Amino acid sequence: MKAILVKEFGPPDGLALVDLPAPVAGDGQVVVAVEAIGVGLVDVLARRGHLGAAAPGFAPGVEVAGRVETVGTGVDPALIGKRVFALGRGGYAEQFVADRDGVFPLPETVSAEAAMALGVNALVARLSIERARLAAGERVLVRGASGGIGAVAAQMAASSGAIVTATTRAEAAEQVRGMGVQEVIRRDLDPEPEGPFDVVIDPVAGDGMLALIGTLARNGRYVVNGAAAGFPPAGIDQAMLQNFSKSLTYSMVSLDSVAKTELARVAAAVFAEAARGALRPIVAEVLPLRDAARAHRMLETGKRFGKIVLQP
Repeated sequence: MKAILVKEFGPPDGLALVDLPAPVAGDGQVVVAVEAIGVGLVDVLARRGHLGAAAPGFAPGVEVAGRVETVGTGVDPALIGKRVFALGRGGYAEQFVADRDGVFPLPETVSAEAAMALGVNALVARLSIERARLAAGERVLVRGASGGIGAVAAQMAASSGAIVTATTRAEAAEQVRGMGVQEVIRRDLDPEPEGPFDVVIDPVAGDGMLALIGTLARNGRYVVNGAAAGFPPAGIDQAMLQNFSKSLTYSMVSLDSVAKTELARVAAAVFAEAARGALRPIVAEVLPLRDAARAHRMLETGKRFGKIVLQP
């Protein structure tokens, strides 16, 4: 099978198209014939060597959509031929091995590309909104609303009846507004967001977090679910204590800590919403697998609105 490997850590040129033996499903596993692959920041970090891999020589990619081709022992053969969304490691390939509990049904009316435009981003966004206990009528700030997680979180927040303010790149402002956002803050052009906000959903992190903690209302909730601008700065604890009288809550959401049964529940809800048109998948570009390095360059510019998808 064709696959993309990280041949050396560093820039996108370290990605190479290679031929590998077809994978075999082990005990409790399935092999998925891949139709679409999601390209995300986690792949960029893996390519740079920031996610703990001891050495190059692995395929990046954590999410795919396709059909189950074969199953290992302990897996119901009735799963063969079913359309699925799958999580795991090594997604930049024509075939993908996943644990059975990392494979979730995909409705026939949701395309593989649409599944990737939602996928991990939508799971994180939904879990973040649930963690924040966002309610109708509350004010919420969504950072990075032109990015993968932010775009889905803004849609979900708006559909919940919340009053949504979103920060975004200037050139994406109208697209973000079209997702039901009441107030759009264009980075580097408009004044900083003014609270009070009941909730902040933050896939950006970086130095801007400190000022935003001060915009939270009493009993406000700040949820970090990404770090597109880098790690949170030192001083978060001090900023929280300076607002002690507000009884603020600060939390983080990572899919790595979520039980597979919980992921199955959220995935079913997300894809059901997409199937009935209540959630709009946003695909920025679809590229062939061999153009993975180009996809990474596009992602790193930060100028695409929506998800970049690879096809084998």
